[in-house]
Amino acid sequence: MSRRLADVARKVGVSEATVSRVLNGKPGVSASTRDAVLTALDVLGYERPTKLRGERARLVGLVMPELQNPIFPALAEVIGGGLAQNGFTPVLCIQTAGGISESDYVELLLHQQVSGVIFAGGAYAQADVNHDHYERLRELGLPTVLVNAPIDGLDFATVSCDDAMSMEQSLGHLAQLGHERIGILLGPSDHMPSRRKHAAAIAMAARLGLELPDERVVHSFYSLESGQTAASKLLAAGVTGIVCASDPMALGAVRAVRRAGLRVPEDVSVIGFDDSALMNCTEPPLTTVRQPIESMGKMIIELLMRQMSSERAIGDEVFFAPELVVRASTAPVPSAPVE
Repeated sequence: MSRRLADVARKVGVSEATVSRVLNGKPGVSASTRDAVLTALDVLGYERPTKLRGERARLVGLVMPELQNPIFPALAEVIGGGLAQNGFTPVLCIQTAGGISESDYVELLLHQQVSGVIFAGGAYAQADVNHDHYERLRELGLPTVLVNAPIDGLDFATVSCDDAMSMEQSLGHLAQLGHERIGILLGPSDHMPSRRKHAAAIAMAARLGLELPDERVVHSFYSLESGQTAASKLLAAGVTGIVCASDPMALGAVRAVRRAGLRVPEDVSVIGFDDSALMNCTEPPLTTVRQPIESMGKMIIELLMRQMSSERAIGDEVFFAPELVVRASTAPVPSAPVE
């Protein structure tokens, strides 16, 4: 007990006596200090006294699929700043291969009495996986916001970048440059944003009068290495332009082009998605579709705060328009198609 008092007092910057008054429900402590002490208990991994466990901690779970793609740290920074401005502390949960499952993270966050959860990628975006832990969050009425994909049948607030618009911008740009043999490099086939991009690509290709046969649509994981392998298949199909579902995949495509003895953009144009950090510093600088992370992050916080204040903020998906950022990885189609 004495160690717990000392640890929490040190974390908050108050006396052990103040911590003791909070834990024993004694008067004479300001609301802000009381909240800080309870939050420190949660952060340090100490259980709250039984009489305080019914109260929500000023913690918000932030569940992310990984941090290797720079777009996720960027989003975490925006969300973390927004939470801090509202007096909340993010609890970052990173999903790694062979690590803690998303459902286990949900159990951990519920045990910590979090005030809400933000999912910035995860099982909810995959149609063919179990969604039972989301159903539990809905039944508990815990404020929850999803990013870039809703769950059918569950009325969670969702903030998304418009995948259809991103594909229309990318294909339209390549078509203006004269490309007709365009390949699409997407994420896993059950990934909802990729499904949306695929459907939009088919519709846009039809409007442009372009063919998009199955051999020019390849599914992959969201990594540079997987993107390189998948892009090699598209090159074998003779494409002159590749539209990718993430910037790391696009960088893998650039590598695949070079390994094939070709050049970007002289022989093959490449477009990414996200406009994550340093994409203007690659060689060549990457043409990509920018997600409006700052605006999306602010809306995520707004929807979460609405739910916490009992205002209805669920059921609808809020879309944000992406922006095509043209750099040096795209150019007019070469005079002779690559075979």
